[in-house]
Amino acid sequence: MKRLTLIAMIFSSLFSFLGLNAKTTVEQVHPLNWWAGMQNTELQILIHGTELGDLDVALNGAQKLTIKNVVRTTNKNYLIIYIDTKEAPVQKFDILLKNGKKVVKTIPYELKALSNRKVNSFDASDVVYLLMPDRFASATTDKEKAKMYKGMKENKWGQEDMARHGGDLKGMTQHLDYLQELGVTAIWPTPTLVNDMPEQSYHGYAITNYYQTDPRYGTNEEYKNFVDEAHNKGIKIIQDIVFNHCGSENFLFTDRPADDWFNYDSKFTQTTYKTGAPADPHASVQDKKLTIDGWFVKTMPDLNGKNKLVADYLIQASIWWIEYAGIDGIRQDTYPYNDFDMMKRWCMEVEAQYPGFNIVGETWINNNVGVSYWQKGSRLAAPLNSELKTVMDFPLMYLLTSIVDEETDEWDYGFAKLYAYLSQDIVYADTDHLLTFLANHDTNRFQPTEEKAKDITRYKQSLTLLLTLRGIPQLYYGDEIGMYANKSVNDGALRQNFPGGWEGDKNNAFTKEGRTSLQNEYFDFTKKLLNWRKGNETVAFGKLTHYCIRSGCYVYARQKDGKTVTVIMNGTNKAQTLDLTPYSEVLPKSVATDVISGKKISLNGTLNIEKRGILVLEF
Repeated sequence: MKRLTLIAMIFSSLFSFLGLNAKTTVEQVHPLNWWAGMQNTELQILIHGTELGDLDVALNGAQKLTIKNVVRTTNKNYLIIYIDTKEAPVQKFDILLKNGKKVVKTIPYELKALSNRKVNSFDASDVVYLLMPDRFASATTDKEKAKMYKGMKENKWGQEDMARHGGDLKGMTQHLDYLQELGVTAIWPTPTLVNDMPEQSYHGYAITNYYQTDPRYGTNEEYKNFVDEAHNKGIKIIQDIVFNHCGSENFLFTDRPADDWFNYDSKFTQTTYKTGAPADPHASVQDKKLTIDGWFVKTMPDLNGKNKLVADYLIQASIWWIEYAGIDGIRQDTYPYNDFDMMKRWCMEVEAQYPGFNIVGETWINNNVGVSYWQKGSRLAAPLNSELKTVMDFPLMYLLTSIVDEETDEWDYGFAKLYAYLSQDIVYADTDHLLTFLANHDTNRFQPTEEKAKDITRYKQSLTLLLTLRGIPQLYYGDEIGMYANKSVNDGALRQNFPGGWEGDKNNAFTKEGRTSLQNEYFDFTKKLLNWRKGNETVAFGKLTHYCIRSGCYVYARQKDGKTVTVIMNGTNKAQTLDLTPYSEVLPKSVATDVISGKKISLNGTLNIEKRGILVLEF
């Protein structure tokens, strides 16, 4: 038996020496390519396959490229190469994997020329439109879809709430004209990267390959085409990215390089979801660790951003998409759950490569102090600085969905709550970089029930506030036609198909003729305000001045370069006569045009305003 074992070892060594190991494969090379002239000249190339860990690495045909380091992980199915590209020109070359002098695998690689495009990222002049690709529109036949779904773990589609419905990139591209007409200037789709999970991954937040568009939506080329077509219509694209976790079917987890690529040594330990803990000066070490390092769910392993190999991989993936597809911004999921230092480094590297590029982080915290901690330059976080430009104003969302259902008084209800909240804006480092919204894919729709959806006045008041207060306003697809839903059923109920996005839909809300009269009233009001706001620097960037509540009315103005837009809103269910004397500094003339009605409004002495009335006065 010992002789047989010795003979087997000799033959195994001989085969390895001769490079005859047929088990050696290369399955993934990430990034797919890179670019010459990058600000960060260190390039990590991760190679995944089988039996790679003992191979040597060389470059063939490379000009001014140097291998700095080869990392061999505990899993021999990986090689991680670090290359210095500081002086490297545009070129094609080969990465050689060798066993001694024998070349086992040859991997073609390319450094392309940078686009050097001028960044035109999203800001307070934009209105962002959040949509879910699987639920927005389908433009492929069942036969085409069968090919797209073939080989995927979830390869069926239907209309169950939590199943895939079959929306795709072609459908999104096909309806860009609709969004342009509406007045949208930026689109944020939930993640389009592949989620090859067995079930319920239509939302996109369980990524299984950071360099591949989900085949059920289309190809990388079709995603790039979507971005290009949006740009042709003056619309920016914000890509949704997830660094905190990936899908449990991601090869990085199923065949992980090492256990320390995921928190808690790759063992499921659930987070507490206490997003306030990282900023809490009194929080225990355990509570902070569980929040940041704990997993959302078992099927979403929590990536370890403290591991430099992981951080390099994720940062490069995001930069690859910026350069490859020409995206205009990024929305980063579950921001407070990530490693603080890694995310700071990421923000700084993106800014260094693309000055002015905007990133918004999901900061789902229900108070302004907690949200403000995560914004770049926050005085409350000092001496820490996240370098994250834009945060999400969840507290404002909750106010905008509730105050329109209350009778406003001077202190505690209705618009008095909004006045009090905005009077605390001193906690924010930059109020122009707050993403504001009425709803998103994780919350109740703004109109939670059919009964409330019939009351368009509550939408008109909240939308007017959203579009004329500080920050970067975001709509959720279907807001503009009065779609309604709440979380009492499941998240899938919040994410219905957009009417008209599927062949055979009885109601095609993409067209005036296909919309109901109520849907058209929603659409027309939204379109009027969005197109008025487009290019209007006064309302986007003007100084915000507001007044305490009088006669149940909230009055505020945006002023810039001698121009004024003043909003007057009645928060009660009865008509009010408002004394205009206190508002002289935001009523520069005695006559103004109401943007909504188009009428001239006299501003002498007093003003009669109907119940729940809205005036947007432009001087």
